[in-house]
Amino acid sequence: MRRAFQAVACAALFSLPLTVALPPQSAQAKTTAPSTYENFRVAIYIAVNNTRQLAEKATFDREFERAMRQTHFSKVYLEVYRNHVFATDEEVTRVKKWFEEKGVQVSGGITLAAGGEGGQFGTFDYEKPADREECAKAAALGAKHFDEVILDDFFFYASKSDADIAAKGDRSWTQYRLETMRQVARDLVLKPARQANPKVRMVIKYPNWYEHFQGAGYDLEQESQDFDAIYTGTETRDPVITDQLLQQYESYEIYRYYSNIRPTDAKGGVGNGGGWVDTYSTLYADRYAEQLWDTLFAKAPEITLFNWRPMSEALGVEPGERKAWANLPTSFRWQDMVSGYKAGSQANDPGPGWGRVAGYALETVDKDLGHLGRPIGIASYKPYQSSGEDFLHNYLGTNGIPIELSPKFPTNADVALLTEAAAHDPKIVEEIKGNLVAGKTVFITSGLLSALQGPGHEKGGIEDILEVKDTGRKVAIHDFINGYGAGNGESLNDPAHDNPAVLFPEVRYYTNDSWPIIRGVANAKGFPILLMNRYSKGILYVLTMPENPGDLYNLPQGLVTEVKKYLQRDFPVRLDAADHVSLFAYDNGTFVVQSFRDQPVTVNLSLLGQGVRLRNLSTGQLVAATPVAAGKTDTWKRDGVPPRTDFGATVQPHSYQVFKIEK
Repeated sequence: MRRAFQAVACAALFSLPLTVALPPQSAQAKTTAPSTYENFRVAIYIAVNNTRQLAEKATFDREFERAMRQTHFSKVYLEVYRNHVFATDEEVTRVKKWFEEKGVQVSGGITLAAGGEGGQFGTFDYEKPADREECAKAAALGAKHFDEVILDDFFFYASKSDADIAAKGDRSWTQYRLETMRQVARDLVLKPARQANPKVRMVIKYPNWYEHFQGAGYDLEQESQDFDAIYTGTETRDPVITDQLLQQYESYEIYRYYSNIRPTDAKGGVGNGGGWVDTYSTLYADRYAEQLWDTLFAKAPEITLFNWRPMSEALGVEPGERKAWANLPTSFRWQDMVSGYKAGSQANDPGPGWGRVAGYALETVDKDLGHLGRPIGIASYKPYQSSGEDFLHNYLGTNGIPIELSPKFPTNADVALLTEAAAHDPKIVEEIKGNLVAGKTVFITSGLLSALQGPGHEKGGIEDILEVKDTGRKVAIHDFINGYGAGNGESLNDPAHDNPAVLFPEVRYYTNDSWPIIRGVANAKGFPILLMNRYSKGILYVLTMPENPGDLYNLPQGLVTEVKKYLQRDFPVRLDAADHVSLFAYDNGTFVVQSFRDQPVTVNLSLLGQGVRLRNLSTGQLVAATPVAAGKTDTWKRDGVPPRTDFGATVQPHSYQVFKIEK
C-alpha cells in the first residue's frame, strides 16, 4: 500500500523516454470542450517523457479518455524539455493539435533541471557555456510552439564547481547566485523566448521552500516581476515523513504570500496564476484532497495537477492509512468516490485512480467556493530575501491563527505580527514606531526581539521602544498562567491533558514598564509568554515562541486561545480548538474551519458582536449560540474589549465546514 502512495515512479518520470514512431496525421473532427468547474480551472502538467509517448495516437486516445473521465480538466501544460531531454518539433506539434481538437487549451512547459544523484536535485552550472546554451535552447523551443510557457520549479542554482567558485569571488553564495540568476532569467530565458515568439507569456513557478530561496538564487523580488506572471507550488505532502516537514496550512498561506508579491494588476491581469499539487508522499487519499482544497480556499483561479502519469495511467489507487476515520462522514468520502466511479469502455478497467481522487476532491470543494469572499488574516511581514523562525507562519496557521503574509510592511494594519524575518528590513524599528504612534497594535516574536537587540538598524535597536531582552538562556516550562493585571493568576493548563514541558527562551523585562499578561512558571520563577508594553498611542506585544516551533502543538489549548484573544481582538471570527485545526476567513463574513486531525474535534467559534447569527453553509442549518454560563464574569478587566458571541461545532477528521456570519 505504501508503495502506491510514494513518489509516482520518480525514476520513470525523469528517465529518458523511448523513441516513439510517429504515424501519419489523420483528420479528426473537433469535439465539444470538456466540462469545467464553476470557481476555478483545472490543468494537468505533462512531463517531457509523457509528451513524447503521447505522440503515438493510440497512447494519446487511451490515456486522454481515462484522464478526462476522472477529472474534467480544461488545460494542459505540455513540457518540451527536462533533464537534457528535448521533445521534437513534430512530437510537440502533434500532441498539441490532438489536445486542441478535444477542446483543451495547451500551454508549454520547460524544466531547467540537470538530473541529480541519489534523489538530490542537480541544476545547471551557469558558468558553463554548454549549460547556458541548453537553457536558452529550451526556452526558445517552448516559446516557438506556445504563447504561454511555464517554468517548473527547478530554476535555481546549486552548483559549486571550480568555475562557480572563481566567479563568486568575495561575494557570498547567496549574493552571487541571486545576481547570476537574475542575469540568467533575463538573458537566457526571457530574451530567447521572446525572440522566438514576441507574443509569448512567460510564467515562473516558485516552489514551497520559500524561506531558503535566496541561498539558491531564487529571487522573489526582481525575478518575479521580470516574468509575465508567477505560479505557486502549494504541495505540502505529508508533514512528518518528508524531508521538508511542511505544515498543512502552507498550501493556503504560500499562495496568499505569492499573490501579495505579484497581485492582480490594474487591468485585471492575474499575477499569480494558480497553485500546483502533486501526489508524492501521500499516505492517505484525504491528504491529497486537503492540499487541493487549501490551494483553492486561498482563491487560486487555477489548479495544476502534477502530473499526467498518475492522472491517466491504468492503475487503481488505494485509500491509504485512513482506517481511523474510514466510517465517519468526512469531507472526502472514499466509498462515495469509489461507488460513483464510471468505468471506461476498455476491458479490465482498474477502477478509480489518482485522477478520480483529484476529480472527486475538486467537485466537493467547487460547491463551496462560490460562497467565499476575499481572504483576510492577521497582517504579517516577510521582506524579500529574508529568513528567520523558518515557516513559523504555517505552524501558527495550523494552530488556528489566520495569516495574511506580505513582502511589504503592514503600515495600514490595525494589528501586525512580525517574526524574525522582519529584521532583514533595516528600517523595521522605525516602522514599528510609526504604527505604534498611529495607535496601532504590533506583535513581535521573541525571535525578532533577539535579532533587533543592540545597534545595527537605521535608528538603533528595539531598546528605543522597550527595554526587554532575550538573555540567551533557555527554560523548560510546563505550567502556564493567565493574568491581565496585578493579582492572582488563573491556570491555563488543561486538567484532562498533561502537556509536556516546552523549551522557551528567557525574556527579561522591567516590572511595571511591561506586563506579562500570560506567563510560564517553572520552579517558582515566572517567564513572560505574552508581554505587553504601551508606547505612544499603541501597544507592543512580545510573543515568546518555543525554541522548536513544532512545540506550538504541545501547548495547552487554553494558552493558545488566550493568545488569540489579544492577537485577534477585533477579528470577525476566532477559533478555540485543538492544534491542527485551521481557520480561513473572508471579507464577506464567511469562513472555513478545517481539521487535519485523525478524530472528530469540537471547536468553539467566537464571533465579533452581540446578536449575530451563524449559519453552517455545509449543512444549510443555523448554529445555536452557546449560552453564557450564569454568573460568569471577566476576571481580567481588559480595556475596551468588544462583545462577542460564541457558537459550538464539530468537525470530522480531515474535513472542513463552511460558515457564514449573519447579522
